[in-house]
Amino acid sequence: MKTHFFRFYIWSILLLGASCSISIPQEEEYNAPVSIIPGPVKIEQGKGAILVNEQTKLFFKEGDEESKKIAEEFQKKFKKASGVTLTIEKGTQAEGGILFMVDETLDVPEEGYTLKVENTGAEIIGKDHAGLFYGMQTLNQLLPTAIESEQVIENKKWLLPIVSIRDYPRYKWRGLHLDVARHFSPVEFVKEYIDNMAMHKLNTFHWHLTDDQGWRIEIKKYPKLTEIGAYRDETLVGHAGSTEYDGKRYGGFYTQEEIKEVVAYARERYITVVPEIEMPGHATAAVASYPELGVTGKRPKVITEWGVFLDIYGIQDQTFDFLEDVLTEVIELFPGKYIHIGGDEAWKDQWEASPQVQAKIKELGLKNEHELQSWFITRIEKFINSKGRQIIGWDEILEGGLAPNAAVMSWRGTEGGIAAAKESHYVVMTPGSHMYFDHYQGDPQFEPLQISGYTTLEKVYSYDPTPKSLSAEEQKFILGAQANVWSEYLPTSEKIEYVVFPRLAALSEVLWTAPENKNWEAFKLKIPFELERYRYRGINYSKSIYYVTYDIKEKDGSDKLLVTLKNQFDMPGIHYTLDGSEPTEKSPLYEGALYLDEGAKIKAVVIQDGKQLSKVTSLIIAKPEQNKK
Repeated sequence: MKTHFFRFYIWSILLLGASCSISIPQEEEYNAPVSIIPGPVKIEQGKGAILVNEQTKLFFKEGDEESKKIAEEFQKKFKKASGVTLTIEKGTQAEGGILFMVDETLDVPEEGYTLKVENTGAEIIGKDHAGLFYGMQTLNQLLPTAIESEQVIENKKWLLPIVSIRDYPRYKWRGLHLDVARHFSPVEFVKEYIDNMAMHKLNTFHWHLTDDQGWRIEIKKYPKLTEIGAYRDETLVGHAGSTEYDGKRYGGFYTQEEIKEVVAYARERYITVVPEIEMPGHATAAVASYPELGVTGKRPKVITEWGVFLDIYGIQDQTFDFLEDVLTEVIELFPGKYIHIGGDEAWKDQWEASPQVQAKIKELGLKNEHELQSWFITRIEKFINSKGRQIIGWDEILEGGLAPNAAVMSWRGTEGGIAAAKESHYVVMTPGSHMYFDHYQGDPQFEPLQISGYTTLEKVYSYDPTPKSLSAEEQKFILGAQANVWSEYLPTSEKIEYVVFPRLAALSEVLWTAPENKNWEAFKLKIPFELERYRYRGINYSKSIYYVTYDIKEKDGSDKLLVTLKNQFDMPGIHYTLDGSEPTEKSPLYEGALYLDEGAKIKAVVIQDGKQLSKVTSLIIAKPEQNKK
């Protein structure tokens, strides 16, 4: 029954190609379900659909240039996919077209909107311009998935189903992180990353710009940061602990003009960019540029491998002068409220071995190096606060005492976030268990090299950023959550996309959709259409959810082994062979556990409607203790 329903759902969505007119639908019984990610607060679907074509006009309220820009964004997208340029006019009525308008009295929270498609036209009303922008993203999802195409789709009917939607986000901080220190991402890819965030209604881009392996932001007062700190001699091949290096100089950085370009690009998509300048640890690239900033006075090399390293900023006034100068330039480039100062994984060995540092600890009346780090962070916080901004740091900034106004990003589980919220500090939840997208999302035997871990699409979807252990008042300090994309094993844009998608779709529902409206089974039905959108956008998404995996058990009293085939979505259509040939749609269909001899060879793949959805799984059957997944 599940299989038949799934296929019916796909078939019914494809009815979006049916024909009707802009004013009176010719197919009034048209009632195909819609697929919107993240799921809205409330949606009611009527019968029928309207056609968007060259006669459709886009309206905006006179004097509201920002709404006009949002209409122009839709106009541009529609032209790419259809070849039709929709006319934009001033107006406050939707008849004969689509209205883009802001109404501050709208009964929804900030970033909320309503969207109505009726027989005579459509309207998106935003509580604010961000809400209007998100309504436009939903409008895109109501249209056929081909709206995401960068090339004209000939002879396509662009239908909008009759619907009424009321929608707004659950959390204020809906974030995605990108580490460009380990591997550098060019500006054009960063813009694509931001575009894909906007598609999923995310609003915070956390840009990890400095670390041991590279300093990626131009600081005009300290040119050696990019002359020296932005480049390493070579790069480790494989996991940490490997002794193989590629022997190639590697690096890159963003000029301040490029930073401004990215920040402006994000702002147009209602995304705030939060820069991260690491301190006091993860400082090797900076100390390699200016050795006097460190503790030993020696110049290290920019790190060429992965891990956590000893170099840490010193606590001399010269170092704080440097950091304040750097932060002054950073603050001028990034207008958002928060500046991320890292604070994580700061090894204290050099502090412990330094007579000057130990003397400072004694002078300040501190107990240990943890309290010294708290003093360090608090001093930086005072400077950032004096510039009208707030700091946010990884949960290690709790150690030794939390700086007075700091927000906390909880990555080592949720305990740090819970502790901070109980102290009335704002929190962004990002635990490694659910929010680290550099972890494997499928069986590692089929996946590109990743750091470790196992975070499936379903596991991301299951996450709730608000701990139930907090009181209702304490829960108000949970700003939201974000996923982190650390790039040690992601040297290319394609590999970054592979780990982000489709897990970003699950993240979007975690952050936007109310818990009572989340449903894993319903989400699974929407994923094929989301993947189709990704294909049109040229995104290199992972197909891990479809890959055939297996369990092998010994059968009592038999020399045969019991082999069970499966995939993450419990999707039918697994075809297999036992003769070493590549499986096709004509190969046997898996319908239940197989009894096979040890040493038997099996190949399996998911095929539906003539399309191969997964790689081929190849397996030589062995007893469980010998079998390596």
